[in-house]
Amino acid sequence: MSQKLSLKEVTVAGARIKVLEGGQGRDLLFLHGAEGPDTYSPAYLEELAKSFRVIAPWHPGFGHSERPKGFTKIDDLAYFYLDLAEHYALNNAVLAGASFGGWIAMEMAVRSIARFSHMALSAPLGFKAGDRETRDIFDLFLVGPADWPQVFLADKSLLPDYPNRSGDELLGIAKSREAMALYGWQPYMHNPVLMRWLHRIKLPTLFVWGDKDRMVSADYGRAYAARVAGSRFELLAGAGHLAHVEQPAKFRDLVLDFVANKKSAAA
Repeated sequence: MSQKLSLKEVTVAGARIKVLEGGQGRDLLFLHGAEGPDTYSPAYLEELAKSFRVIAPWHPGFGHSERPKGFTKIDDLAYFYLDLAEHYALNNAVLAGASFGGWIAMEMAVRSIARFSHMALSAPLGFKAGDRETRDIFDLFLVGPADWPQVFLADKSLLPDYPNRSGDELLGIAKSREAMALYGWQPYMHNPVLMRWLHRIKLPTLFVWGDKDRMVSADYGRAYAARVAGSRFELLAGAGHLAHVEQPAKFRDLVLDFVANKKSAAA
């Protein structure tokens, strides 16, 4: 049975943010990608909520969540979410994230894993795999905003119907894109020193990638996973950059299996 999530508002570190919450079981904090946790579909959250208590916030400055004055860097988001984990009294929780949100999760994990037992990531950004002349990450700002979903999705049936979205929804999407540019513009969608600190991540980590990803290739994902001890890499056939959105049941099954398997190791 589908598990619907409720929209709530919480205040953390002086900022009011919107959060989707639902389900029961072990806590799972899910950090969304470019636009919001439910922009394309909430089905993956509903699937996860069958087995976890899901907490899926809009990042500060994204959607209709407040951005505290002075928040301009990915570091700010990492520390904010460590505060949010304390706010929710998370313990032995799963830290999950996709794309931009996966990058935030990695930045959190190199700082503190005290409240988490596992990470489950869908095509995280934040890593520089090649040299300075190599474009590892597709430049979203080379295409029009309306074309972003074409980059993210292999399943075109999930493309958003913008003309039938409410003005409030469209404003939230626009604010999310503006915020992502603020946090991730320079250097573009990565932290040059993150690679130096990936050895600090002691959590079993699952990397899920779509083989049709146009934003960051599967080879990028394999290089990322190779830097994190105890990680596992899984490729989903036919999925694009938002593999968790396009194949929500498969993503949930991978997360469940990984969390249940205490001997999870790199593959």
